[in-house]
Amino acid sequence: MKKYLIALLILFISFSVTAQQKPFWDEIKAFRTQDSIQKPEDGMILFIGSSSFRLWKTAKEDFQNETIVNRAFGGATLEDLIYWQNDVVLKYKPKKIFIYCGENDIASSDKVTPEIVFDRYKKLHTTLRNHFPEIPIVFVSIKPSILRWSMKDRMMAANVLISNYLKQDQNTVYVNIWDKMLENGEPMKDIFIEDKLHMNSKGYAIWKKELYPLINE
Repeated sequence: MKKYLIALLILFISFSVTAQQKPFWDEIKAFRTQDSIQKPEDGMILFIGSSSFRLWKTAKEDFQNETIVNRAFGGATLEDLIYWQNDVVLKYKPKKIFIYCGENDIASSDKVTPEIVFDRYKKLHTTLRNHFPEIPIVFVSIKPSILRWSMKDRMMAANVLISNYLKQDQNTVYVNIWDKMLENGEPMKDIFIEDKLHMNSKGYAIWKKELYPLINE
């Protein structure tokens, strides 16, 4: 019995160390804490993905929808989203799922091709659809930005691959936000904060216009 308890303790310590070494553990731990205090009610609008969602602090007010639950974490790639999917999406019972992710995959390395991004997204989407066969899924396209404009070709190609793939799923919507954020073929200059990557209120106003009907229909 004593050996059994020691083995369990070692296993627990090993798991804890592994989790803490994984990127975004602090963010995931914060989500767990929030859920332990007040678990989101079933039927929520769930945002998952990276910082363009995470930093949308006024989402509930913008969409006049108090059911929005934001489980995006800054810097996340599709691989990170897949790794933490049990914590940020699978354990909930949402009405709709909105995804913004893939941009950081491209930015992480020149070796990450559009095909790699697509394969990662397809893996995530397959898991979500198996777990939530009837729930609408909305994918917001990778956005353009001044900082990452040199990566535009890979980003646009990834958007095309994902968009074409989602046409086979009638309960999925692809939102082309890319074109809406361009002016004269380049990213608008006044819709970003100083880092030229993340959006200001003018940028989010563009997203709001495109997503409002999907969130509140």
